[in-house]
Amino acid sequence: MSRDAYVYVRRDGDAGGPTLFLFHGTGGDESQLLDLAAELAPGATLVSPRGDVSEHGAARFFRRTGEGVYDMDDLARATGKMTGFVDAHRGDGPVFGLGYSNGANILAAVLLARPDLFDRAVLMHPLIPFAPKVDGDLAGRRVLMTAGRRDPICPLQLTARLEAHLKALKADVTLEWHEGGHELRPNEIEAARRFLA
Repeated sequence: MSRDAYVYVRRDGDAGGPTLFLFHGTGGDESQLLDLAAELAPGATLVSPRGDVSEHGAARFFRRTGEGVYDMDDLARATGKMTGFVDAHRGDGPVFGLGYSNGANILAAVLLARPDLFDRAVLMHPLIPFAPKVDGDLAGRRVLMTAGRRDPICPLQLTARLEAHLKALKADVTLEWHEGGHELRPNEIEAARRFLA
């Protein structure tokens, strides 16, 4: 059941290599990050689920009641469902995650719920507008956060708060800024390439 919990694409990579899970942004789908991921992590097995919530026809991983206001019950549902999906698809090698926007938020939620699932996580423009609770800590986990200093969706202070929270949980956190908004820029893509190498 967990293995097929989502519509997804899987591209097998090198035997024993990393498995890279991809989580698209609002309105994206399972193909949104595939080409980028193949460029960032050649040889990795790619697993990319499609969000199972529709917001006016745009796919998302969990519901919200407004911009930056999450349906916390649905986030809990989605986190449990995605945790099972990731657990069912991980291989023998390292497990990495890459998420953009809403995808970064579900990746962060799964990382906090089950710190053992991911070795490295790339959170591109995450927005976690609440104080997450974690059983244990994130020691040994590496996290790259990327963000725009003028992002109207993810305010600078909330990005800094999430960074501080992850560091307090003993994660090894790197934060890469650019001067723009919610779009992906070359410096953060290059930072992700180095991080996943």
